[in-house]
Amino acid sequence: MTDYPTSTLDDSFLWLGNVLGEKPLAWVRERNSSSMTLLKARPEFEPARSKVLEILNSKDKIPYIHRLGDHVYNFWMDEKNQRGLWRRTTLADFKNPSPNWEKILDIDALGKAEKQSWVWGGADCLGPNYQRCLVSLSPGGSDAMVVREFDLTNKQFVASGFTLAEAKSHTTWIDQDTLLVGTDFGPGSMTKSGYPRIIKRWTRGTPLAAATQVFEAQDSDVRVYASSSQARDHKWVIVGRAMDFYNDEIFLLKGDQLIKIDKPTDASFVPNRQWAAMTLRSDWSVGGTTYKAGSLLITRVEDYLAGRREFSVLFEPDATTSLAGYDFSRNHVLVNTMDKVKSRLAEWTQVNGKWSSRVVNLPQNGELSIGTLYDSSLEQDPLGDEYTISYHDFLTPDALMLGHAGSDERQVLKQLPQRFDATGMTVQQLFAKSKDGTAVPYFVVSPRGVKTDGTNPTLLYGYGGFEVSLQPFYSGSWGSNWLSKGGVFVVSNIRGGGEFGPTWHKSAIMDKKQNSYDDFAAVAEDLIARKITSPKHLGIMGGSNGGLLVGATFVQRPELFNAVVCQVPLLDMKRYHKLLAGNSWMAEYGNPDIAAEWEVISRYSPYQNVKAGVKYPRVFFDTSTKDDRVHPAHARKMVARMQEQGHDVLYYENIEGGHGGAADNAQRATWMGLEFAYLWMQLVNK
Repeated sequence: MTDYPTSTLDDSFLWLGNVLGEKPLAWVRERNSSSMTLLKARPEFEPARSKVLEILNSKDKIPYIHRLGDHVYNFWMDEKNQRGLWRRTTLADFKNPSPNWEKILDIDALGKAEKQSWVWGGADCLGPNYQRCLVSLSPGGSDAMVVREFDLTNKQFVASGFTLAEAKSHTTWIDQDTLLVGTDFGPGSMTKSGYPRIIKRWTRGTPLAAATQVFEAQDSDVRVYASSSQARDHKWVIVGRAMDFYNDEIFLLKGDQLIKIDKPTDASFVPNRQWAAMTLRSDWSVGGTTYKAGSLLITRVEDYLAGRREFSVLFEPDATTSLAGYDFSRNHVLVNTMDKVKSRLAEWTQVNGKWSSRVVNLPQNGELSIGTLYDSSLEQDPLGDEYTISYHDFLTPDALMLGHAGSDERQVLKQLPQRFDATGMTVQQLFAKSKDGTAVPYFVVSPRGVKTDGTNPTLLYGYGGFEVSLQPFYSGSWGSNWLSKGGVFVVSNIRGGGEFGPTWHKSAIMDKKQNSYDDFAAVAEDLIARKITSPKHLGIMGGSNGGLLVGATFVQRPELFNAVVCQVPLLDMKRYHKLLAGNSWMAEYGNPDIAAEWEVISRYSPYQNVKAGVKYPRVFFDTSTKDDRVHPAHARKMVARMQEQGHDVLYYENIEGGHGGAADNAQRATWMGLEFAYLWMQLVNK
């Protein structure tokens, strides 16, 4: 493993250590050591860790691409490139079995040269020439990053170019010599959520301190943001303030003038050349018509700005369908939807002033992802109606295809090989009845030869928040280390997610958040009732909001489970809004400082409800020191409290990785190896 310098611990870590009455580094090391010793000694650990690492480092992974001008770009990680390699080739060469990749930036070499544990954070490049980019680099995997200007021609950072110190910054290009920047400008420039509050215009050759302010939000807002269109024929610059996670106000910036775009605060408005796409989170009555929540509307930007409210409806949800996403090609709008949590794709085209659609003939049992190759900054783009399609399901490896709008013909560009033998394995979509009678769908992926006798080791996964959908996916790691060894894998589509649109999400937020936990428990009960498994063989897993999900559910219903993997979790919901980015999530959970809202939150907050004298499963908590989104304090405090109450728990804290938990493939393999060892230890031979 690359010898990067050890990350230092921040003040908040030291503060928590004082609260716990422990020396913080010793506290983490002690608990990590005991958990690592136990789980590394399990016979499942090393084979699982090695298999995961083999898959993550394999040369036959699909190199997913995005286009910039004459090249397609990819970020690649393997055994040699542990922190990754930013590289490019042409689309024509990418179609070959072994493309000739041109190295752009080696993150491992950069980290060694600068003695920093850099993690790639992406690049924003300015068209149409794509000579200059803003490269983001994270120290250890945190959300806070440094930003540096990079020259794609000579493949070097620009001396005296645009540079921002480590912060949760937001940047967008106006032209080669001008940026719009939101960053930590000093006291008062960040919101309570820890994101930029002010947008400034920064001109090349001037210090950041000389940048001129163009927009500001309130301290209580989540953040400000800016975006600019690089389209040759329609240039738009948008700035906005997100009041909470689901509501914003946006403005068109023309010179120094701000023109407010009149829209429902919970609707999106995204200009693309002459068109604007709008997605609705609530019903909207305008111009004598009511448009349903979850719809996708399209209108001409200039017409909308002139006050005309004339829309074409490209998608309207029903009881089983929802919008998964959309993208513009030169002459079409590609609309990706879900029907009973499975993807469908349609192409919309305007002919003689009217929009019409055709359904694209694609596999319909899994998840589709699309991305157009169209570059609107070019005067003429031969790839204007080309787009990539990625498809996978639980038992079908990923395929990356090249499609052409207007046709069902497509070319397979890359195909992931089978990572495990799926012969005889099955996938079912079943429904559980929640406490209030709601039908909750879930997928069951079963190994060959499974018997409904209640003895199958079963892992139930869930998230249930922020309108995030859990669709079918292919995992070589889970297939090799779980399904192939006789485990059942279950993915739940509980309320709070986006599987059935904003209504499904809104039915499990704020004072209705308990519905997520009731749904999750109902799926567990249904698995048991069908004798797919039994409590002593059933485990649950979730991360972030999913960590809160499994935390709340095992505290409320400990009799249902014998294993709990609680990843980078929220757990102390009395103080979540005071830790790092937590203030930005109050539109999801509520404000615990308001008595009536805390009365609701307090009933499910895991940290406040865990008790001595109750028999809980042995829980495995894992988190990251560098997580600056969900503070590791949540997991640390929960472990400390449960140990004080006499409960047997396991704990692992990776020193790097941020909210993703791992900074490279080796760390990810260790993390997953520990989890597999834990699950087999808890769910087999009981």
